[in-house]
Amino acid sequence: MTRAFLVVMDSCGIGGAPDAHRFFNGPTPDRGANTLGHIALACAAGRADRGRAGPLHVPTLAALGLGNAIRLASGLETDLPPATNGLWGAATQTSPGKDTPSGHWEIAGVPVPWNWHYFPDTKPAIPDNLLALIRDAAQTTGTLCNAHASGTRVIAEHGKEHMQTGWPIVYTSADSVLQIAAHEDTFGLDRLLDLCATIAPAFHARRVGRVIARPFVGDPGNFTRTPNRHDYAIAPPAPTLLDWAQAAGRTTFALGKIGDIFSMRGVSNHLKGSDATLMTHLEHLIDTAPDGGLTFANFVEFDTDFGHRRDVAGYARALEWFDAELARLLPRLRAGDLMLVTADHGNDPTWTGTDHTRERAPVLIAGQGTGEIGHVAFADIGASVAHHLGLAERGAGESFL
Repeated sequence: MTRAFLVVMDSCGIGGAPDAHRFFNGPTPDRGANTLGHIALACAAGRADRGRAGPLHVPTLAALGLGNAIRLASGLETDLPPATNGLWGAATQTSPGKDTPSGHWEIAGVPVPWNWHYFPDTKPAIPDNLLALIRDAAQTTGTLCNAHASGTRVIAEHGKEHMQTGWPIVYTSADSVLQIAAHEDTFGLDRLLDLCATIAPAFHARRVGRVIARPFVGDPGNFTRTPNRHDYAIAPPAPTLLDWAQAAGRTTFALGKIGDIFSMRGVSNHLKGSDATLMTHLEHLIDTAPDGGLTFANFVEFDTDFGHRRDVAGYARALEWFDAELARLLPRLRAGDLMLVTADHGNDPTWTGTDHTRERAPVLIAGQGTGEIGHVAFADIGASVAHHLGLAERGAGESFL
């Protein structure tokens, strides 16, 4: 019985979404955004030489078809070499969002059937009746920020006052999300997690996709976020690939924030940590996961550390690190195993604003031959993984295998 490894490179879009003109970063529409394509062009032009140098060096992803997929999705030509040993294509999303749950649920076979609630880009952004829920749950007399904000900037601007007052830092973005930042030592990690868990149902009832706990440590002028982030996501509206596999008696492994995104439904084993730690977990599972097992992994730091911060060189360094790690792992796959690498949305670091960008996603498959699968739907990814594992359910997609 074969195994499947479904790996999401968070925010690694490849442009070309046909409805990108309907999505905005501030006043600028997402039409023309192309996360990996524009990074490759910036590297080739010498505009991403901090901590690295020269053209984007991702030979493993290129051999699986990354350059081909970028050209298929958007028509953009890069200097990435052509595919030699993978199946490749480009996936288009139908769900009405460019956020984590929308992308992951649809990848797992369940497009989002509703419109998310978004908070306006105003100050204040979150109405006082909802802030009152936060204050009551936190047992504080106030909150800080209450605006669209960058996660790193918000702790730099409000962290000192937060430590002095004990008030949680509350902010949002262009995504359907409420984020609460608090200091692990002065506020307490468990207290932050309890706060977010307590208020999440009220926000989910309003179709806010996620309440995210954003813990940080350090002193004023030197704050850093920790890996103890936790996403309290609204539950998927129907069984997903994880549920299908678990119901069929298969062992499922959720790496990174996958367990949070799917509200732990269909998850047998949940492993978290930094991207480097997750890569170690993925390596271990390639060696030890049982026959018929499903491993679903999310590598988030492309998005959180480099996309939102519009750090082209940092994003390129992360891609090159991931590619080198992937080169080590692919030869360890067993005969018949499938590894599928994709993305949930874009976050073009060359684009305006600091939010996600509406893009197609690469579909790069190792272990199943070589060639083009063409344009597919996000939901076809889940259907194809289910097909490979011999599961009866297919969700909203059709297998391209």
